[in-house]
Amino acid sequence: MGVTSCGKTTVGEGLAQKLGIKAFVEGDRLHPEANIAKMSAGIALTDEDRWPWLKRIGAELAGTEGAIASCSALKRSYRECIVRAAGRPVAFVFLDGARGLLQERIDARKGHFMPPSLLDSQLRTLEPPVADEDALRLDVADDVPHLISQAATWLEEKSHG
Repeated sequence: MGVTSCGKTTVGEGLAQKLGIKAFVEGDRLHPEANIAKMSAGIALTDEDRWPWLKRIGAELAGTEGAIASCSALKRSYRECIVRAAGRPVAFVFLDGARGLLQERIDARKGHFMPPSLLDSQLRTLEPPVADEDALRLDVADDVPHLISQAATWLEEKSHG
């Protein structure tokens, strides 16, 4: 989880591979066309736009097999929605980073519907996970293999503890 351009897909795919989890869900692919059209036009999504999408992500995480999804999950209420829809515990890896680094990444990104103009909107919306949430905060200034390794270690410790 995290704002646009923090590396959710890259880290999520790498984490799934490292842990041998077959199910990787790219949350952006579950957005309805109306959401994609809004974001492409530089219009921030509302909570009402997001609820059906968040429920779809949670539904993808349901079941007894392990799964990893990339999703912004910017607010606590969004994360709670995902957990309810999954019907099982969900752990969140929060990819956090300095605004300047995130801006560099989104400016360099090609072929994605999310325009750089929406970064600040996402940062304003972001409610970082707090102590009573099942979440690990990682700094995206670290290299991707290190981020994947830290997340894998945390998740493995949780599953054995």
